[in-house]
Amino acid sequence: MNDQPASKTWLKKIAQALTLEPGSRSELIELLRSSQQKELIDGDALKIIEGALTVSDKQVREIMIPRSQVVFIRADQEPDEFLPVVIGSGHSRFPVIGEGDDEILGILLAKDLLALAQKDRAYSFELKNSLRSHSAIPESKRLDVLLQEFRATKNHLAVVYDEYGGVSGIVTIEDVLEQIVGDIEDEYDFEEEGPITENSDGTIMVRALTSVEDFNDYFDADLVSGEFETIGGVVTHAFGHLPGKGEQVEIDDLCFEVINSDGRRVHLFKVVRIFA
Repeated sequence: MNDQPASKTWLKKIAQALTLEPGSRSELIELLRSSQQKELIDGDALKIIEGALTVSDKQVREIMIPRSQVVFIRADQEPDEFLPVVIGSGHSRFPVIGEGDDEILGILLAKDLLALAQKDRAYSFELKNSLRSHSAIPESKRLDVLLQEFRATKNHLAVVYDEYGGVSGIVTIEDVLEQIVGDIEDEYDFEEEGPITENSDGTIMVRALTSVEDFNDYFDADLVSGEFETIGGVVTHAFGHLPGKGEQVEIDDLCFEVINSDGRRVHLFKVVRIFA
C-alpha cells in the first residue's frame, strides 16, 4: 500500500519527467505536454504551469482594461452623484480623477462607502479623505514584475500610463492571475479569428475592443467615436454605466446586446440591425 501524500507523488513524477534536462523554455513546455499525455500531470496543472512560464513574455498593454471601459469618479462629485455609478457598475475599486482627466488622485474602495448607508445618523463623507494609494505603471511593464509589485505593495489595482503621460487604462491583480490560471469561457466565446464574426445562424458578434473605424467599415455605419477608440467605449457610454450580460441599447439603426461581461469590463456584443 502506498502511503505517500498525493502532492509528493505528483512532484516526484514531474521530477522524473524533467530528468531529460530541457535546454530551453519551449523544450520544457513540450516535455510537460508529453508528461500530460502520459497522465503524469493533469490538464489543469499543465495550463497553470504554462501560464506561469509565459507570463514574463507579456506586457501590461496586452491585458489592461482600456480607458474607454474604465469607470472613473471625479473628486468634485457628491455621494448622490457617484453612488449610482458605483452600484450600477458592480466594481470594487474606482480611480478618482482630479482637475485634469489624467490626474489620478487615488483609488476609492466600494467598501469604504458602507457608512453612507447609515441613514439614522449624521455622517460627513469627504471623498478625498477616503482615497487609497495606487501604483502608476507604464504600458511596457512585464506582468511577472507587476505581480511582484502587487504582492509587495498590497495594491490590487494599478493605473497604466502611455509614453506621453496620459492614462491609457488600468490593470488589476485579477487580470494578471487570469493569464496564469486562464479565463472562464462560456458558450459565446469564439476563437481569435477576428474582431467581428458572423455565425452560421446569421447573428453577428463584435468584440468590445474592435476599433470604431473597423466597426463602421464592416456595418457601413457612421458611429461617432468622440473620445473613444473602441466600440466598447462607444456602447458603454451610450448605456451610461457598465452594462451586464443581456442588457441592450440602440445606437442609430443598430441594437447592441451584451453577450459577455465579467463585472469589470464588457467583452462581446451581439449586433442586430433595426429595420423601420
